[in-house]
Amino acid sequence: MATRHLIGLLLATEEDWPTAFEAMLDRVGPVRYRGETHELAAARIMNEPFDLRSTPRYTLVIDRLSWWYDLPREWLKKIALMDDVYLLNNPFTFQAMEKHAAYCAMMRLGIKVPATWLLPHRLPPDNPRYVPMAEQYNPDFDLEEIAGWVGYPLFMKPFDGGMWVGVTRIAGPDDLHAAYDDSGERMMHLQASVEGYDVFTRSLSIGPQTRVMRYDPGAHGHYRYLVDLGFLTPELEGEVAAISRLVNAFFRWEFNSCETIVKDGQAYPIDYANASPDIALVSLHYHFPWAIRSLVAWCTFCAVSGRSMRLNQRTREYFEVGDRDDLGYEEKLARYDELAAAYFQTEEFEEFLAMVLPNLEELTVEYVESPEFGDLLVRSIRLEVEPERQEEMIERCRSLVAEWAADERAAAR
Repeated sequence: MATRHLIGLLLATEEDWPTAFEAMLDRVGPVRYRGETHELAAARIMNEPFDLRSTPRYTLVIDRLSWWYDLPREWLKKIALMDDVYLLNNPFTFQAMEKHAAYCAMMRLGIKVPATWLLPHRLPPDNPRYVPMAEQYNPDFDLEEIAGWVGYPLFMKPFDGGMWVGVTRIAGPDDLHAAYDDSGERMMHLQASVEGYDVFTRSLSIGPQTRVMRYDPGAHGHYRYLVDLGFLTPELEGEVAAISRLVNAFFRWEFNSCETIVKDGQAYPIDYANASPDIALVSLHYHFPWAIRSLVAWCTFCAVSGRSMRLNQRTREYFEVGDRDDLGYEEKLARYDELAAAYFQTEEFEEFLAMVLPNLEELTVEYVESPEFGDLLVRSIRLEVEPERQEEMIERCRSLVAEWAADERAAAR
């Protein structure tokens, strides 16, 4: 009898990648591992009242919702603590995804994060204890002086932000005061700008698999990911990917994206904590099949091999490297990558793919060339894109996905 593994999908309004993920699981079918047969299926999770002693049906859950909805967040904590359900992102380091803790950790580890300050709320919290506390312990501060220490131009951005909401480029004092006045009750970071950079990257990481993509933050949301392969030297691409793996292994995140600016051969990570990384078909286009294939591969490995959920960060292992004065940046990054490979069981994962999912790449190409995927592409774009741009985006995505499939076939030959 086959062992059945149910993968729960905790979703907001997405339809594209969940549908593609479900279709790929069907195409993979039962798999054999160490003499046993395993069947994988996916189910979409309802947000309902729950008994804290209830037993969930799921082997693994992909969370795309709890970053803003508290009910599923608390359910995830329960099933991690009580039921050993595998979660791609550790719910107990979730608060670090508000950016601030991630900046602090990576600075201590010697990663080249630009100079960053945290500002108090422009408008204080609505709490009767605030005023007497602030009168005693909150001294006045000179906002322009802090900006001068950071250096113009700089960026003001929410410490808990996402999707570029509330991010403002600050050229001088007038911009600074206007942006801070507009920030309201949100705490803000001031972060130095990396001017005249060579390239802006966004890396999508799923388990140990990382794809470094050229990214244009100034473009329309559906045009930001560029199809530009080999735009970094192998050494720089390896460094950017290693930083992404380091962040994820440190915080026990396995489905995350990282933004890194490259200038003069130096990599400066500026945003690397994304509770719900972009995986939309209309955004990723050429890169979308890689994302779905990687998600299927990692979820299958975790479920079938019985990989256990790691709740303990073991930060000391990383700090023991980061605090050493006798190691240079490259040496530290290499050691972090060894720690990340151990956390992700990279060697075991690669052996698993070769043995259990040897035809996954071929199955993915067949799927994205199928009428089934073509219908999904059209439906997704009609749901997500304004009517006047739909036909253009349909043709664009069709062309780019077909280009990916052709590149995969050529590489296989």
